[in-house]
Amino acid sequence: MEVRKSRAFQPVYDKKSKILILGTAPSIKSCESGFYYGHPQNRFWKVIAGLCQSGIPETVKQKKELLLNNGIALWDVIDTCEIIGSADSSIKNIVVNDFSKVLRESQIEAIYANGTKALQIYDKYVEKETKIKITGLPSTSPLNARYSFDMLFQAWEKELSQYIK
Repeated sequence: MEVRKSRAFQPVYDKKSKILILGTAPSIKSCESGFYYGHPQNRFWKVIAGLCQSGIPETVKQKKELLLNNGIALWDVIDTCEIIGSADSSIKNIVVNDFSKVLRESQIEAIYANGTKALQIYDKYVEKETKIKITGLPSTSPLNARYSFDMLFQAWEKELSQYIK
C-alpha cells in the first residue's frame, strides 16, 4: 500500500461543548465519506447514539447535531501526517492540531482519546501545551476485536456518563 498524506477535518464543537473526543487522523473511508468515523464497521456512531439515547445518525448533519446537542466536541489530535492506508501504526511526520481556539471557545472539562495511538500522540505532543490530561478509551475501530460492542459501550459509558445526560 502507498503512503498517503492525511489532513484533519475541521473540529466539531460549539460554546456548550463539555467534552472533547480525539481520534488520530481520518481513515481512507472517512475521507471518502467526508466526515469522522466513516467506515461502516466503525462503532463510534453506534456508541455515541447509545450514550445519548438516540437513533444512530446517518448524515453528516445528523452526526453534528447529535454531538453538539449533547455537549460533545470531536476532532483529531493530528492535523497532518503520512500514513499507509488507514493504519495508525504507520503514522509518520506528525503535525498536531492547535487546540487553543477550541478550548477557548468552548467549555471543555475533559478530553478523551478514541484509542491508544491518539492517547500516545496527545501525551507526547499536546498535553504540555494544553495542560489538560487526557483519558484513553478503547478504540471503536473494527480492528479492535478484543472489545465486543457491549464491552466497548460499557467502557465508554463508565467514563462519559457524567457528561452526557
